[in-house]
Amino acid sequence: MSWLRALKETARSGLTLERQRLEPLVALRGALGLALVVAGALSLFGSVVAVSAAFGAFQAAIATYQRSWRPRPVLALASGASLAVSTFISYLTAFHLVFFVAMLALWTFLAGLAWALGPTVGIIATSNVAIMLVTVTLPTSVAAAAGHAAVIAAGGVVQAALVVLLPVRRWGAQRDALADALAAEADYARRLRHDPTAPFDPAPLMQARRAAAVTPRQARRRPAELHGMRGVAERIRPVLAALADPAVGVPAEGPERDRVHELLTAAASVLTEAARAVRHNKPLRLPPSAVAALKTPDTAAVLTGPARRAARRLAALLDDVTETARGAGTTEGPHRDRPPLIRLVPGSLRILREELHRDSPVLRHACRVSAVTAVGYIVGTALPLGHGYWAPMTCVMVMRPDFSQTYARSVARFGGTLIGVGAATAVVQGAGPGTYLSGGLAVLCAFCVFLVLSTGYIASSVFISAYVVLLLGMGGEDWNQTVRERVLLTLAGGVLAMIAYAVYPAWETPRLRHRLADWLHANGDYAAAVVDHYADPAGRAGGDIRQALLDARDARIAWRESVKRAEHEPVRNRGLSRDAAERAGEAISQLGRGALLMEAHLPDSDAAPVPAAADLAEALRRDTERAAAAVRERRVPQWDAVHEALDHWDRESAPDTVLHTGAGLVAEALDDLTEALEPEDEGVRGGAGPRTRDR
Repeated sequence: MSWLRALKETARSGLTLERQRLEPLVALRGALGLALVVAGALSLFGSVVAVSAAFGAFQAAIATYQRSWRPRPVLALASGASLAVSTFISYLTAFHLVFFVAMLALWTFLAGLAWALGPTVGIIATSNVAIMLVTVTLPTSVAAAAGHAAVIAAGGVVQAALVVLLPVRRWGAQRDALADALAAEADYARRLRHDPTAPFDPAPLMQARRAAAVTPRQARRRPAELHGMRGVAERIRPVLAALADPAVGVPAEGPERDRVHELLTAAASVLTEAARAVRHNKPLRLPPSAVAALKTPDTAAVLTGPARRAARRLAALLDDVTETARGAGTTEGPHRDRPPLIRLVPGSLRILREELHRDSPVLRHACRVSAVTAVGYIVGTALPLGHGYWAPMTCVMVMRPDFSQTYARSVARFGGTLIGVGAATAVVQGAGPGTYLSGGLAVLCAFCVFLVLSTGYIASSVFISAYVVLLLGMGGEDWNQTVRERVLLTLAGGVLAMIAYAVYPAWETPRLRHRLADWLHANGDYAAAVVDHYADPAGRAGGDIRQALLDARDARIAWRESVKRAEHEPVRNRGLSRDAAERAGEAISQLGRGALLMEAHLPDSDAAPVPAAADLAEALRRDTERAAAAVRERRVPQWDAVHEALDHWDRESAPDTVLHTGAGLVAEALDDLTEALEPEDEGVRGGAGPRTRDR
């Protein structure tokens, strides 16, 4: 993609508003906390201290909106405390430009490196640096700085207390995650009626799994419908695939296929209603037609073999879903543990150390954002526009570890600032509102920020810019700065951010092959773990299968996100064209499909072992490991060991129909991957010997 087209696409993305479900009660609670903090600080300490307290309460409220499964009060407290510490430490160096710029660069570097710990930590740390640039200008002495830090932390305490005292949709994030997983499976069941081999995006299931991790105290208070249903939903997905897929299910046409359509329709209806009941905490109401379709006695007469087994398992699993949705679950028993923050410190430090290498995109982002913020502060201070922190504040707010977000946010920030600053400055300079009216208008803007935060960055930028202007106006600051000056400084910060990414980029496109190799290796391990269970049904392969499946899902999600980030980058394909990436991804998906169908019909522990399956499992592990290395090195993968293992199979050594069919699908998918990655010049090969295709 050319630079011109990339700029056009990212600009369009930055100016796009998304239709999202608004949560006015949550926004109102955040605005109420801000209003209490502003009113209390105004009455006790005056307008300047009130500005610091307001920024603390504002940032704490923003933290509670992040996609994190931590309790919201914890996020508010952590955000308020970190902003207080940042402001106080930075003020100690504010007396000298060189010292402050060095401190700013170090603090921004650490904030950029925090993205390695996840987007929630990265956003909170980055926002703290941006707000620190404003709050550090308010105190006049070390003692005053300590007081400002205290009221900033108090703002976080107030927001945390309101979350506890005024709960809105208690367990709402966990309910949404589980409901999204159930709704995704309902949509999958509907798509299987028209496409029996339709793909499935595991991201909602993985989100629900992360949301299910709770502390022991939370486990005792968790609603019954949130306990146990996720595990059942996980087991439904392979059963749906096995029921619909003609390879191990029923013919593409005929009465058996008609019955499968009825069962899939019924399953979709049940899962949709279960998702609605979980999301809105309402009674479950099942359509009578869906219940009748699942309970009809002639299903056993119409369906035979693997399809009959899948239908029985589906009905039993849906019964478990409905019972749990009606409150028949239990809050006792094992649960996924969520450790407290203090226990995460050693692991977090280890993750940060692992990012300290030249090819790390997070390290590149940290270096880039720290350098640009320092330069932006110097430029803003040198320009005769006053209040030069608008430039570095823009740099920090718009820069992200990937290209598309940085450029899209730069455009959105400029457009939002133009509108928000223009309107707020017109109010301040035209109407001349007093301290309390300015504070009230700032609280109103904050409410709008909280309300539209999930709809797009340009919408929130409008109200954030207006909020900053009105709040500083309340404190007696920034009265004389014009719209032109503020917009010019914002434009300077955005341009610096865009130039920095072009000069010192962290392109995702060259890493596509590595992501593809990781996905291939993970899917190969998953397929091998499933085949291993056929070789030793009485063994302990179940846990290995589960972990391998989770690793494969994580690798698939990482691949999809990598492709999405690389889509708008103005760089060449570096050896993996878009068409090759699409075909290779489809082949690896089919590899997972073959393993999934075999997993749906795993033999019981007392079933007879299949010794030939052990050789295939070992061949899969060996070949996929070699193939992953070949993909990274731009060679074509080969599957000699897998084909050799399958060449010795016959109906006597591998009598299980599902195993035989699934292994054939796996081998076909591997050959499709070789074909997808094969260059036009066939002189480049990743393995010895010719490739066998007619299996």
